[in-house]
Amino acid sequence: MTARLIMKLRVEKMRLATPDVLHMQLVHPLRPALPEWSAGAHVDLRMPDGRVRQYSLCGDPADRSRYEIAIKREATGRGGSIWVHQNVHEGAEVHISAPRNNLPLSATGARHILVAGGIGITPLLSMALTLKRGGRDFTLHYCARSASEAPLLAELRDICGPSLQCWFSESGPRFDPGAIGPYDGDTHVYVCGPQRLLDAVQSALSEWPEDHVHAEVFQMTVDENFKSEPFEATVASTGQRFLVPADKSLLDVLRDNDFAMPSSCEMGVCGSCECGYRDGLVLHRDKVLPTSKRQDRLMPCVSRARVSVTLDL
Repeated sequence: MTARLIMKLRVEKMRLATPDVLHMQLVHPLRPALPEWSAGAHVDLRMPDGRVRQYSLCGDPADRSRYEIAIKREATGRGGSIWVHQNVHEGAEVHISAPRNNLPLSATGARHILVAGGIGITPLLSMALTLKRGGRDFTLHYCARSASEAPLLAELRDICGPSLQCWFSESGPRFDPGAIGPYDGDTHVYVCGPQRLLDAVQSALSEWPEDHVHAEVFQMTVDENFKSEPFEATVASTGQRFLVPADKSLLDVLRDNDFAMPSSCEMGVCGSCECGYRDGLVLHRDKVLPTSKRQDRLMPCVSRARVSVTLDL
């Protein structure tokens, strides 16, 4: 696995999509085309102090001349969005990674249901555009407090037409995930937004196959009952063994021992540091890997092991 390409892009245009959501168009200062991407992809934004934040691309995947991202100012967040709102302006240069997609559209399925909450609309807008262009059946449920607080609403209305259903809590009923109905074998559901929305949708669809319910979050796992324990990691290719203490991550220990490991969020939500393992009882604490991949893949930034693990590096 190699590190992701980091580009210096220029902010060509920016505007407030809502009072607290900044919508930006980014272009390369020299090249006419940016790396290709698909609906649902995100990029890393790297800040001058070393912080990295992930933002979904919300433009047209067919237009490689620019990337579009929308960033909500989170007053109680970790400070990244506040820095962007206060420091980024038109003409400024920002460091952006090549896109990565942890929420791709399924190539199969006769119907697609998109469910967004607030700023979670960003990856689903590009999905709606792609589905419409391909003549595929879809419905987009958009949940927000009000129309004025729903980012990119005008663009969505143009793209979706009658396929857009808005749920504004200040003026009407809330979205009921139970209305999606039972699994029919031909429908895929995609959800992005606050944790409570993801939990509600996943609970309502608990009997659906995992590969038909797709979700993405950019928040780290919080488990107050989890107690970190030391474990041993063996690198199969070299035979080296390392003790991973309770207060350090496997990723940090590998780096300390000269293994070049790519990473980005280091919270288990971006997928950049994914690596393989051969045996061991792994405690998966990420929000990226599906169950089907957890038998031999892990995220060393947050995953740990009971007693020991053998890594495939």
